[in-house]
Amino acid sequence: MNKNILSKTPVMILVAMFCCLLWGSAFSCIKIGYKMFNISGNDISSQILFAGIRFTLAGIMVIVFGSLIARKMIWPSKPHYIAVQSLFQTVIQYLFFYVGLAHTTGVKSSIITGAGTFFTLLVCTLLFKQEKLTGKKFIGTLVGFAGLIIVNISGKSLDLDISFMGEGFILIAAFSGAMAQAYIKKFSKNTDVVMLSGYQFFFGGIVMALVGLATSGHISCVNPAGVALIIYMGFISAAAYTLWGLLLKYNNVSSVATCKFMNPIFGALISYIVLNETDSIGLQVIVALALVSLGIYIVNYKKD
Repeated sequence: MNKNILSKTPVMILVAMFCCLLWGSAFSCIKIGYKMFNISGNDISSQILFAGIRFTLAGIMVIVFGSLIARKMIWPSKPHYIAVQSLFQTVIQYLFFYVGLAHTTGVKSSIITGAGTFFTLLVCTLLFKQEKLTGKKFIGTLVGFAGLIIVNISGKSLDLDISFMGEGFILIAAFSGAMAQAYIKKFSKNTDVVMLSGYQFFFGGIVMALVGLATSGHISCVNPAGVALIIYMGFISAAAYTLWGLLLKYNNVSSVATCKFMNPIFGALISYIVLNETDSIGLQVIVALALVSLGIYIVNYKKD
């Protein structure tokens, strides 16, 4: 594995936490954005269009940033890499996620999405053979997943009703996300992660926007505040996914993926601060934080 400052465990965890903080803020931003642009909870087409605009903008941001760093325009290379990455990371993952979310509860979708870390562990170890599956990794992931369950179900009902277009679609989205992480690990060996991230977002976002438009999606009430919000949301995706791709390049996928259990915890904390959702924080968040932190420690612990 290439030696890089991002391969140092404390640095990896710190950068991963920054990514999770950004993703955690996205939960509140999406809720605010739907209100700003008059997008109802069951208007899937407009939600997909909204996401498509966000991801296209994220792609442009990454491409511009990468070009400035390289001091020349970065052009798409290895188009089959971009197509595969875009398909799994953006198109399949988010199309199935938005449709599935409309047919299930937020609690169940959060838990199933969190199970994607298990998929990531299994895909990278058993399917792609990128690392070995060990008891330490499995137990650490299990402990982190327990924290995710606690932060999602405390004080909320969890029924056992299951539907293919609801829980099934969320499961497909989670598996697609796991495949995306394994593929970016594979592709990063011989291609530029920044270029790959930028163009997969750009093309994937355009596909999603076109799907949204073709199914009567629309964005209304556009104003400066709304534009500023969607620019920030583009930045969330651009910065978090690009940094995440670099972390995957220089670290074991399981070590990085476990940190993603922090997303709902940051999401709950930010929702409490920004949206004043007083039911989103409490003792359960502290317990969940402890479990997730323990899980991350178990997966990343190395004997001297």
